[in-house]
Amino acid sequence: MNKENFSTVPHLTTALSGPLQELESHFLEHQAHIEAWFRNLWRRHPAPFYASVDLRNAGFKLAPVDTNLFPAGFNNLNPAFVPLCIHALQSAVEHSCPTAERVLLIAESHTRNIYYLESVATLRDLLFKAGFEVRVGTLLDQEESLEFQLPSGRKLELEQVIRTNDKVGVPDFTPCLLLLNNDLSGGRPAILEDLKQCIAPPLTSGWSNRLKSEHFKHYRQVAKEFAELVEIDPWLIDPLFRNCGEINFMKREGEDCLARNTDILLRAIRQKYEQYGIDKKPFVVVKADAGTYGMAVMTAHDADEVRELNRKQRTRMSAGKGGREVSKVIIQEGVYTFETWGDDDAVAEPVVYMIDHFVVGGFYRVHTGRGPNENLNAPGMHFEPLAFAEPLNNPDASQEPDANPNRFYAYGVVARLALLAAAREITAS
Repeated sequence: MNKENFSTVPHLTTALSGPLQELESHFLEHQAHIEAWFRNLWRRHPAPFYASVDLRNAGFKLAPVDTNLFPAGFNNLNPAFVPLCIHALQSAVEHSCPTAERVLLIAESHTRNIYYLESVATLRDLLFKAGFEVRVGTLLDQEESLEFQLPSGRKLELEQVIRTNDKVGVPDFTPCLLLLNNDLSGGRPAILEDLKQCIAPPLTSGWSNRLKSEHFKHYRQVAKEFAELVEIDPWLIDPLFRNCGEINFMKREGEDCLARNTDILLRAIRQKYEQYGIDKKPFVVVKADAGTYGMAVMTAHDADEVRELNRKQRTRMSAGKGGREVSKVIIQEGVYTFETWGDDDAVAEPVVYMIDHFVVGGFYRVHTGRGPNENLNAPGMHFEPLAFAEPLNNPDASQEPDANPNRFYAYGVVARLALLAAAREITAS
């Protein structure tokens, strides 16, 4: 991407005289109070080691729709922010293990996913630049290490994690800190239980323990507190949601509960749309309550749509990452994205990355084959890694609320609200 595109920001197709401009104006007017509020809460609720937050910008609403505690897109960040990443990593390691000199980065088992391996290599290099000895481990059962020559020109070696008594490491390397970049969807590995070493994020943060519905319960409270601070309706930054008990898509068990809650949620969204004069059709997103990678996700505009799934749709919804059975779902308010990228007006959504409590950049997830009310985390997506050319913590009150630095600041604020919810979630787990 050439230099003139560094300040590119997707076009927001919604009229900007509505709630979003008012929302961003409130953020600018209350910036000092907002930052003081965050500083106070970070002392009480230490931030997770790192996280990424998917946002949706509807013009009339800006809200998080997913919070990932094991981010896997470091290779998509703006290289200009490497110094900020290094500083944030030093802070995160100091908070997790103050005496750490050696870090073992434990990766996912996606050895065929070159993009993920590039992210691991980027994170490894950032840790090295932050002043730590780093090796990369894998939980795969293998005798020899795996070596990869990546398209970026870097080499990456994945070594088998081995355990000796109450410590783990790789050959000739015993770390002070284990940094998980594995979301533990398949369960908590016995090899990582009851160790004397520091582990970040904690094992309880993996999808074998964590539920999105629990996260958004914490986010609901955070959004309420923040809304009181800046005097806004919390709905402008908070996606409504509901959930059911057990569900089995293949046996069609729990279907009535799913349809009933979908109908209740759609009516609640419709009321908010009428309140704000929004001429759009409400929709919900049904997705696995535990999981990632955009699997087991569907959109519905009517309760009948979740009752009338065909076999192919039910099969797709019944399993998540690694074939794990989906037995619980969250029904979340669908938030339109009215940001578009490029000459073909491809739909885009911002993804914000944080290390410790610092916003270190982000990128846009772009999909040419999806609409503004669809999940963009799907095959065919691509990333625009240099979209955040300006830091997300540097608003400019002299410019319009929707000017690049101010829109980016709004992204950073809402993403940090999700990060704060995750911090409370971890404390409660």
